[in-house]
Order: sequence, then structure tokens, then C-alpha cells
Amino acid sequence: MAPQLNTFRNPKPRRGGSAIHPDVVKLGIVSLLTDVSSEMIFSVFAVFLTTVAGASAVALGAIEGLADLSSCSLDYLAGWLSDHTGRRKPLALLGYGLSALAKATLLIAASAPVLGAFRVIERLGKSLRGPPRDAWLSAVAEPSVRGYSFGVHKALDKAGAVLGPLIAYGLLCRLGETPATYRELFRIAVIPAALAVVLLARLPDRPGAREERERFVASWRTLSAGFKRYLIAAGVFSLGYFSFGFLLLRAYDMGFSVGDTILLYALFNSTFVIAAPAAGKLGDLFGRTRIVVASYLLYLAVSLGFASATAKWHIVALFLVYGVFFAIDEAQSKAFIADLQPQRRATAIGAYNFLTGALYLTASVMAGALWALNPGIAFVFAASTSAAAALILLSLRPAHQ
Repeated sequence: MAPQLNTFRNPKPRRGGSAIHPDVVKLGIVSLLTDVSSEMIFSVFAVFLTTVAGASAVALGAIEGLADLSSCSLDYLAGWLSDHTGRRKPLALLGYGLSALAKATLLIAASAPVLGAFRVIERLGKSLRGPPRDAWLSAVAEPSVRGYSFGVHKALDKAGAVLGPLIAYGLLCRLGETPATYRELFRIAVIPAALAVVLLARLPDRPGAREERERFVASWRTLSAGFKRYLIAAGVFSLGYFSFGFLLLRAYDMGFSVGDTILLYALFNSTFVIAAPAAGKLGDLFGRTRIVVASYLLYLAVSLGFASATAKWHIVALFLVYGVFFAIDEAQSKAFIADLQPQRRATAIGAYNFLTGALYLTASVMAGALWALNPGIAFVFAASTSAAAALILLSLRPAHQ
């Protein structure tokens, strides 16, 4: 019988101390540069698409849903290939390169169809790079500081998401909210994306154990029962986890200018940077199950808050809380998977990303349709799925095999 994995207890580290591996920081810097680029664009994307490019909220939901779907469409394959070959770097490099190439397409045109294509292609790059990179991180991180390591990586990642919106805000303040300014913003955003690819290309690969005999179609059967139980709760939660662009659109509808929404986005990401390492420490100390449930409850509170907000300060406070939620969700779900799935981690992370990303498409399309009726209905629906996911996770107890 397989030994039990209990995330409520700390495993003993293989090496003493609490220092994180240098690769965590190096990959964090790659992510930082990529996020500077991506978030310069994403911080203005929802408003630009619906005001300058003339797309509707329904179109925004469809584009963001397709982007979420593309961001997970290759994850399972990428994870399996990474475990099958034992290689991490080639797929990660290809993914970062594809994202940089997609941003370069905005230098040619920025119509609604091109913007939609950009979002889909750029997210395909994310789908390719995510599982091998996260498997790389989980392999080099000591069990006793695994949550902290993922938190530090995500903090560096989101530090770029603070700088990117601030650069965009500075450009809009200096040059004005004109189509020419947006074109200049898109040009500048390509530079850090290219630098990230160059930096990653210079890092040595960190190969993992090969799973050469395992067929792709049979790989699902090799994943642990605890991981599969976690996927049930994660899938229910994903049904109400729609695009962040709707939160920016909600702020815009509440009277915030485009520049103000960019500052809100930077504020959200600043909260993420501060909260991510702390959330990782809490997960290491008190167990990943508790921290994941806390993230679901935070999302529930934020959703109800956005549904009932009547003043601008409400929106500001909600963006702060959302940053804490996102810090837990982005990093600790992957650390939880690493706990539940000691082998074939890239495959497991790929399966998780594929399932949740596919459901994000449904979530964003539904959110766009509900938004057309009343934005509050979309947020109440998200709150209900969060409550259901928390109850399911507590009842299934995936950390107990």
C-alpha cells in the first residue's frame, strides 16, 4: 500500500537550512521579464479591446475564454514530453519564444481579430512552458521549503506584473490615451519578452528522470488517486473563475479611468508579490490543503464584494484582497500537486492546467453572457462555485491516499 502523504505535517529536508535553490531565482527573473512585457499589454487589454477596437463584453469573454483554453491546451502534452524525455529547458524555451513572437504581431496591427489572435498564440506559449518549468522548480526545491520556493518564484513573476502596468501608466500619462500611444506601448513590450528568451537560453538544463516506456494515452492511469481527487475540487472552482479582465472592466464601469485601472492592476500585483512568499510559508507550516481552501474562500468573498460594491474605495480594497487570493492560487496549487504527485510531476501539472484551463473557457463565456444581463449575477455565480469547491476539497481530502 502506498505511503500516506499528509500536507498537515512538514517533511524533513534532505539538506539542512531554508535557502532556496539558485534556479528558483533565475527562472523567477525570466518570468519577471516576461510578465513586464505581458502585463504592459494585459493591463490595458480589456478596455482597449472594448473601447478603441470596438469589441463587446461578450466578445471579450469569448476571447479571454479562448485564451484560457489555449493556455492549457498543450499542458498535458508538454508535461508528458518533459517527463518522457527528462528534459525541461527545450520546451520551456520554445514556450517563452512563442509568447515573445505573438507580442511582435501587435507591431503590425491591433484590430479586434489581431488582438484575439495575439491572446490565443501568446497563451499557447504559456501552455508549453508551464509544466516543464514548474517540474524544474519542484525538483530543485527542498520539501521543507517547497511552498516558499514557489512563492518566491511567483513573487518575482508578479514583480514584473507590477512594473509592466506602471510602465503602461507612465506612457499613457506622458503621451495621452490615443491609438498612437497604444502602438508605442506594444513596441516597448516586445523588448523584455526578447530579453527573457535570451536569459533562459543561457541557463543550463536541469534534466529529470526519464519515463521513456510510458505511453501518452496511458499516462493518466499512472497519476495518484489523491491528485485525481484534487482535480474534482479544482474543476468545480474553475467553473466560476473567469478572466481578470472582467474585474478591470468592473472598475472602469465604476468610474475609474483607463489609467486608474492600470494602477489598480499594479496594486493587485504588488499585493501578490508581498503575499506569495508568506502564503508559501503558511502552506509549508500548516498544510497545503488548508491554504488552498483559504484561497477558495477568499475568492468567494471577493466575488460577493464585486457584486455589491457601490464606492470606489470598495473596488480598491477588493483588488488588494484579490491579490492575496491570486498569490495562493498561482503558487500553492502547484506546490500541492508536487506533494500529491512525487513522480511524473510535469504530467500532473499539465493535466491540472489542461482541465482547469478548458473550464476557464466555459467560465469566461458564461461570465460574458451573465455580464450582459447584470454584472452582479456573474459574481454571485462565481461565489457559489467557490463555496462548492471548498466543501468538495474538505470532504475528499486528497492529501490522504
